Amino acid sequence: MTRILNFKINFKYVSVLVFISVIATYFITQHFFVDKTSETSTSVANTLQVKRLEGYRYVKPLLYVDQDESSDLTSMKAEVQNIIQAFQQKNVIKSASVYLKDYNTNDWMGINLEEKFKPGSLLKVPELIAFLKMNEKNPGLLDKKILFNKIYKADKKPLFTSKSIAFGQSYSIRELLYYMIVYSDNNATYLLNENIDVEVFKNVFTDLGLAAPDWNATDYFITSYEISLFMRALYNASYLTVKDSEYAASLLSKSNFKQGVLAGIPSNNDFFHKFGEAGDAVEKQLHETVVVYTQNRAYLLTIMTKGNDFKTLPEVLKQISAAVYRNLAGQAQQAL
Repeated sequence: MTRILNFKINFKYVSVLVFISVIATYFITQHFFVDKTSETSTSVANTLQVKRLEGYRYVKPLLYVDQDESSDLTSMKAEVQNIIQAFQQKNVIKSASVYLKDYNTNDWMGINLEEKFKPGSLLKVPELIAFLKMNEKNPGLLDKKILFNKIYKADKKPLFTSKSIAFGQSYSIRELLYYMIVYSDNNATYLLNENIDVEVFKNVFTDLGLAAPDWNATDYFITSYEISLFMRALYNASYLTVKDSEYAASLLSKSNFKQGVLAGIPSNNDFFHKFGEAGDAVEKQLHETVVVYTQNRAYLLTIMTKGNDFKTLPEVLKQISAAVYRNLAGQAQQAL
């Protein structure tokens, strides 16, 4: 009987201790885990910028997602900043802006992202997108023939020129897009400008969260981050159809400007890119935006520069591109 009583007493003590332990565990987990999980979720939500395409009743296609600038790219960012400063000290450039997005990790970095530039021929990328969007609504539009029978007066003569359409000849819109992108031909661009749906062109900007350009204005100012959105839309195939996005990228892959970003990477890598030049007698601007595929890595790099001489600016693009490639290609090698 004494043993039974002792067992009952001990069991009572054990039951109380177990009950206390359960209560304590509950409060500890609620305080240290539930609250922290909630904080983490809130933190993640606050650092993500999500842009979706509006205008549909049931779906909202995902255009892009941005998070905070990555600390993992700090050393590479410092290296690129040193390159920029070195060129500034030599009076080659007045300023430069760089946007980089690593598609393998979704990390990104930016240098001088607030400064705006004149994009020049970089605006031919949204024009290409606009015509492909027009063709979605009006299939066969790209086969429409247009006669080149008017001489267009250019406000400035570009330095980096190539082939141009021939006066008196007719070209399909598809052919004109090829000349505009591959050779950056302004005559083809002027002809396309007369046949573009201006509202569709403006929508390419506003759909991506950018200000609509004034079609009649002589200048449009834009940052390296903002101009990168057009390349991101093509890479993600989220604005045009997959087929049209691939077509646009294939045209851009044939762009024959090789002196800038492409000079800084091995020629065996796939890429699609566009350059742009702008400026006046006082200030020259040269820019390039490119998506590079190296081994099992892809990244987007946009560089915009202001300087005194067009002939010296390609070297800036080349050196920055080479530094980015060394860093990212090296990481890809380590991952293999």
